[in-house]
Amino acid sequence: MRRSMRPDPLPRVPRPFAARPRVPGNLPAELTRFVGRDGELAALAGHLESARLVTLTGVGGAGKTRLATQAAAILQDRFCDGVWLVELATLRHGGLLDHAVAEALGLADHTGRPPRAALRDHLAGRELLLVLDGYEHLVDGCAALAADLLRRAPGLRVLAAGRRPLGLPGEQNLPLPPMDVADAAALFHDRAAAVVPGFRTDADGEAAVAELCRRLDGIPLALELAAGRLRALSVEQLLHRIDDRFRLLTGGTRTSPPGFSSPSEPVAPPARHQTLRTTIGWSHELCTPAERLLWARLSVFAGQFDLDAAEYICSGPDLPADELLDVLDELVAQSVAVREETPAGLRYRMLDTVREYGAGWLEALGDVERLRRRHRDWYVGLATWCELDWFSPRQAEVATRIECELPNLRIALEYSLDSSGDTHLGQYLAGTLWFYWVGCGRLSEGRHWLDRSLELDSEHDDARLKALWVAGYVAVLQGDAVGAMGALRECGEEAERAGNATAAAYAVHRTGCLALVRDDMPRAECLLRDALTRYRDIGELNSNVLMAQVELAMAVAFQGDIAEAVRLCEDVRDICDDHGERWALAYALFVLAYAAWNRGEAARARALLEECLAIDHAFHDLLGAVLAVELLALVTLGEGDPAEAALLQGAAGRIWPSVGLPLFGSRYYNQPHQLCEEQARELLGAERYEHCVRAGARLGLDATVARILSDSSDSSGGGSSSGDARPDGAVPGPRPTAPGPRPENSEPAASPTASGGETTG
Repeated sequence: MRRSMRPDPLPRVPRPFAARPRVPGNLPAELTRFVGRDGELAALAGHLESARLVTLTGVGGAGKTRLATQAAAILQDRFCDGVWLVELATLRHGGLLDHAVAEALGLADHTGRPPRAALRDHLAGRELLLVLDGYEHLVDGCAALAADLLRRAPGLRVLAAGRRPLGLPGEQNLPLPPMDVADAAALFHDRAAAVVPGFRTDADGEAAVAELCRRLDGIPLALELAAGRLRALSVEQLLHRIDDRFRLLTGGTRTSPPGFSSPSEPVAPPARHQTLRTTIGWSHELCTPAERLLWARLSVFAGQFDLDAAEYICSGPDLPADELLDVLDELVAQSVAVREETPAGLRYRMLDTVREYGAGWLEALGDVERLRRRHRDWYVGLATWCELDWFSPRQAEVATRIECELPNLRIALEYSLDSSGDTHLGQYLAGTLWFYWVGCGRLSEGRHWLDRSLELDSEHDDARLKALWVAGYVAVLQGDAVGAMGALRECGEEAERAGNATAAAYAVHRTGCLALVRDDMPRAECLLRDALTRYRDIGELNSNVLMAQVELAMAVAFQGDIAEAVRLCEDVRDICDDHGERWALAYALFVLAYAAWNRGEAARARALLEECLAIDHAFHDLLGAVLAVELLALVTLGEGDPAEAALLQGAAGRIWPSVGLPLFGSRYYNQPHQLCEEQARELLGAERYEHCVRAGARLGLDATVARILSDSSDSSGGGSSSGDARPDGAVPGPRPTAPGPRPENSEPAASPTASGGETTG
C-alpha cells in the first residue's frame, strides 16, 4: 500500500543517518559532511508538509543545492516512488527542459509525442518528490513546467532551489539566510581539517575564525574558498587579508572584471552578493596569472570535463598543455575546481558561481568565441571517435562517456547551429550521435536536434545526408511513418544525385525497416537484402550493418523461414564476438531465442532471452527489453507457470506506452502475446489472470529485470524475486522445467524487433 504523501513532523535528525532500505531516486552520494542548518532543514521539511511546491532561494554560494538534497535525502523514504534530482545549471537552452527532467527521472519515451506529454503520463499515478536545482536562468519555462505537472499529477511535490521564486499560486518560499556564526565556524573547521589534517585553534584563533565567518556573511562557498587557503596562510593572515580587501571595496564593485555583470543579479548587487563576489575575487587575486587564465578558460565547459578536454581546449602558448595539469591541481587545492570520480573516470567541474565569475573574465579577455569554437571542435572529434568505437569491445565505455559528456555536447550543438557557416557541423554532430540517440534511449532528444539542424540550410551535402537518414531512422523507431518516409526519400534521392553511396545504402536500409514495421514483409526483405549488398560493395561493417542482417532475419522469420533466420543471426553473433559488439548482439539473441522456443527448447530460449535482457537493460534499450519480456512470458507459460507469465505480460504492458503502440499494432508481433494470453486465461481463469496482470503492471522495468535475472540464479526458481509473494497469493516454488512447444496449428509467432529492431531505452 502506498504511504501518504503528507510527511510526519520532522524531528531533529541525527547524523550520520542509519542505513535505510534502497528506495527509488537519483540523489548523489555526497563527498563531504553536511554541517549545521538544522533549523533550516526542519523548516524546509515543514514547508513540504503543507505545500506541494516549495522554493528555496538565496544568493549563489549560499548552499541551496546542498540543503535541498540533504532535506530530500531525509524525506526520501516518505515518497514511495522516490526523490529525483534535476540539475539545470548546465542546461543553456529552455527547449531541452522537458528532456532534462525526463532524463533525470530515467524516463525513456520512444514515441513521437512531446516530452511534456510523456512526463505527465509518467507522473500521473506516482508519489514522488522532484527537486529542480539551479533553474533561475530558465525561470519562465520552469514555472510553466512545474505548474503543468503539479496540476496533472496529484501525488507529485516539487522542491525548487534557485536565486528567485517561481511566482506560482500555492508556492511556499523559504529564503535561505546566511549560516549563523556557530554553524559557519563549524563548517570552516570541518573544511579546514580536510586541508590541514589535525587543524586546531586556540582561544585567539577561535575569535579570528568567528570574525572571519562574520566578514564572509556566513556564506558556505565563501567559507570553503577561504578554508582552501589554509595550505599557505594562517587564520589570522586570512582574516587580515580579507579584511583589507573588504575595506578597499566598500565603495565599489572592483571584484567584477571589466564589462562583467551577472545576468541574474542587479547592477548594484545586494550586500551578500557583493560579499560572495568579493570573496571569489579575493581568491582570484591570490591565484597566479596561469591559474587565473585557466579559471577563465575552464568556464567554457558545461558541468564536468576531463583532463584531455581541458588540455586541448584551454592550452596555448601562454599555458602549455604539458603544464596545465599542475595549474589545474592548484585550482583544485584552492576549491576553485572540484575533482570527482565518475563511471567515466576522473573528472573535474567548477561550482556555478565560480564558473560565472570565470566566464566574466573570459569575456573581458575577448576570448569567448575562440574558446567556444575549440570546445565545439573537441566534442565533434569526441563524437566521431565514439561512433567508430561503438563497434568494438568498448561499446559500454562509449555509452558511459557520452552520457557524462551530454551537457558539453549540447553546448557544442547549440554553438554550431547558432553560428553562421557552421550549420553543417551541427548536422554532422547530430547525425554522428545516432548510436546514442538510438542505442541508449535518447530518441526524443535526438529528434529535437536532428529536426532543428535540418531546418537550416547547408552547402555540405554529406553532413545533411547523414542527418537525414538518422532522422528517418529515429522517426521509424518513434512510429512516425510519415516523417520517416519524408526524410528517407529525400536522403535517397539526394544521395543518388550527389553520388554518396553510403547515404544511399542507409536510406534503403531504413526504408526496409519502415516496411518491416508496417507488416510489408516481402518488401522489407527485398530492401534489406539490397541494403546489405550495398554495404558489402562499399566495405561498410558496423552495428548498423549487423542490425540490417538481424532485421532481415526478422522479415524471413515472419514469413516462416526460421532456419534462414537462425543462419543469419548466428553469423551476426559470430561477428559480434569477433568485434566485442553487444548492442546488436542482443537482437540476434532474441531471434535465436524465438527459434529455440519454436523447437521446444525452453531452457535454451530462457538463457538466450536473459542474456538479451541484461544487455538491453544495461544500454537502457526499452524496445529490446520489452520484446524480451514479452517472449519470456510465453516461455514461462510453456514451463508450466501461467501466473508468472501473466505477471510478465502485465509488466510489459506498463513499458509499452513509453515505446509506442503496443507490439507496434502488428499482427506478426501480436501473435506470441495473444497465444500467451489465451492459454494463461484458460489455465488461470479470467479473474485470476487479470489479477496477475495488474500485479505485473505495478512493477517498473528495473524491478521486472531484477525479478527475471534473479530467478535465473535462484535454484528454487519460483517466478519471484527479493522475497516477493506470487501474484496469485501462492508461495514461490520451483518452476516446472518441461518444455512447452508452440501448438502445431498456430502460426509462426513474432520474431525479433520491430522498428528495425532498434533500441529505445
